[in-house]
Amino acid sequence: MTPSELKYNVEQAGTSPHFFTRKTMSFFGDTMRNYGVCSALVETFDGAHVNVWELYRKHAVKGNLKSSVYFDKLTFRRIHATRQIE
Repeated sequence: MTPSELKYNVEQAGTSPHFFTRKTMSFFGDTMRNYGVCSALVETFDGAHVNVWELYRKHAVKGNLKSSVYFDKLTFRRIHATRQIE
């Protein structure tokens, strides 16, 4: 999965319609070139373990923001995780 493929799938699913817009990315000082994607397993706030695509930043952006964002592999819904499981 590439960042562009993930963007396409998230937009098609309609689960996070504003995440990849130019306006949002510009606000944070980000570009698609700054993203990478890998597979991960995370734990959610309710204790569930979910297989996700991890969208990570290669370099920090405005405000030293470098945190990853997680999307469910099946629904492409954004997942808020408490921790990543090795």
